[in-house]
Amino acid sequence: MRIDRVKLIAEMARKDLTTLDLAESSGLSRGTITGIRSGKSCSKASADKLAKGLGVPVADIIEKGA
Repeated sequence: MRIDRVKLIAEMARKDLTTLDLAESSGLSRGTITGIRSGKSCSKASADKLAKGLGVPVADIIEKGA
């Protein structure tokens, strides 16, 4: 599953979250979040955790057609 990098970064900026903040709120490691921000794909479970940490539906942050 691919997360849309632009949407992820924009949502982090809207919520004023650093990578460390998002790691703590999502339960994912900083390295995992950094990889996702760099364009690496992730599991559905990681995408769900990321969305929960951001407080948005997972559909709001995945790439269209993913």
